Amino acid sequence: MDALLLARIQFAFTVGFHFLFPAMTLGTALIILISETLYLIKKDETYKKITDFMVKLLGLIFVIGVATGIVMEFSFGTNWSGYSRAVGDIFGPILAAEGVIAFFLESVFLGVLLFGRNKVSPGIYWFSAFLVFIGGHLSAFWIVVANSWMQTPAGYTINEAGKIVLGNFSDAVFNPSTVVRYVHTILASWVTSAVMLAGITGYYVRKGLHGETAKMMLKIGIILFALTPLLQLGAGHAHAIKVIDMQPEKAAAMDNLQADEDV
Repeated sequence: MDALLLARIQFAFTVGFHFLFPAMTLGTALIILISETLYLIKKDETYKKITDFMVKLLGLIFVIGVATGIVMEFSFGTNWSGYSRAVGDIFGPILAAEGVIAFFLESVFLGVLLFGRNKVSPGIYWFSAFLVFIGGHLSAFWIVVANSWMQTPAGYTINEAGKIVLGNFSDAVFNPSTVVRYVHTILASWVTSAVMLAGITGYYVRKGLHGETAKMMLKIGIILFALTPLLQLGAGHAHAIKVIDMQPEKAAAMDNLQADEDV
């Protein structure tokens, strides 16, 4: 195997492993927001216990996601240094926006969720859960923007040195596949977390652990898993149509189609 193939394998493993954790982060934040909202409305301690359990799980997922994400970021430079130099003017503002606007918002208020249960009012705690949810989904948006730009680039020019230069930030951000790819990704993360929650709590219920709390968590997981795939059917179809229209070669590769040499 040559160096290029090895680099691709290494990067595929890094990205594939890392992506599991942001996906679980987004859906877990949604479950926390749901349970904390129900606790705020119903004053039922069961929902409070669900939130506390999910916050601890989110903290673990978040830490592993950050650690693997750092490795992934460095892989851009080590594996694809030429490409990184070429698109740096595009990726720089996008990834900076992800860090400044979204990541710090999510991480700061995750700290409130982890350590502030008995230090802030119930309303502020709920608002922190809401901001963690918003911050995580904003972070995902900017990452999807970078990925979508690579798929359907827009808002750029190429100078005489062959470097890609940002021409219109809005066009680059909302390139032709950004919105449909973002919706598809978010729903996939919700499906992933619903399965994760149902799996964990299904085990608890089967073993008779954590009583009514486990049963309620399982109920939330099953309801979420029943609803999100239905939404994903539409989003996935819309995304597939976009790929077929704008990237027919990629769509053919996904469907394992072979080009007709006579055409």
